[in-house]
Amino acid sequence: MTYSISDLEQLSGVQVHTIRVWERRYHALEPERSAGNTRLYNDDQLKRLLNIVSLSESGLKISHVCSLSDQEMNQLLDKELDKPVSAIAHYELYISQLLRVGLGYNENEFDNLITKAIQEYGLKDTYINVMYPLLVRLGLMWRVDNICPAQEHFLSNIIKRKISAAIDELKEKAISKSTWVLFLPEDEDHDIGLLFAHYLLKQAGHKVIYLGGKVPLASVQNVISSIEIHHLLLFMVRSHPNFKANDYLLQLGNTFTKQTIHIAGNSSMLADIPEITNLRLMKSIADLETQIKTNVDGK
Repeated sequence: MTYSISDLEQLSGVQVHTIRVWERRYHALEPERSAGNTRLYNDDQLKRLLNIVSLSESGLKISHVCSLSDQEMNQLLDKELDKPVSAIAHYELYISQLLRVGLGYNENEFDNLITKAIQEYGLKDTYINVMYPLLVRLGLMWRVDNICPAQEHFLSNIIKRKISAAIDELKEKAISKSTWVLFLPEDEDHDIGLLFAHYLLKQAGHKVIYLGGKVPLASVQNVISSIEIHHLLLFMVRSHPNFKANDYLLQLGNTFTKQTIHIAGNSSMLADIPEITNLRLMKSIADLETQIKTNVDGK
């Protein structure tokens, strides 16, 4: 694939100005030029930049890092992942390396890195500080069609497998009397956040009925007619006109009057949601955790 310098900024987290400085001073990258003199980068150059970011975050001087060959960088990176460094630097190291191996469809390396991060930090911290930032970077590229859909699906599916495996490994606590139904609306299918919510709820001892993505409201009603449900949790990520989102939320509130409805998602779309007595807006994972702790008894 071909990337602009703005694409590199979004994927690496390094500002355009800094990339240009690294090129000029240290010959970090050697972009091609378009007929209009625009910098153009290929996959190998993107991966090299991600390696440079990883090694510079670990404390090495940028001048030294840029002088290394790709092979020398890879050898150093294998050692850096095992070094005791600050958590923030280590998170960034994981993000950039997961992105690098993921864009090359290297499933074994991606799987090993994710597993290592989970073993080191646990699933919750790995999701908040590694998985989610990685998905945000991919999402930026996805929205402007500068990343292959296959790459996005490849990375997302491995992450989903890891979260699902962690859910399966949790032992039933049966602490809470609350039962939660988790689902996405009919036009939503990106369920990684919903899976992570499933993990947090089950870890806290709540009962969870996980319906997944693209669920008609009639299916949710069917569940509620069969079993006592206390809470509904859904994500609305896709961009919609605010009035459509509000219409959907009003329909939810009017249909499920006996349940507390928890919603998270697109902040701009949910910025002006209607006042519904049983609706709770979650703006962060911390908000979700608060709701989980508050509602341990089904109330």
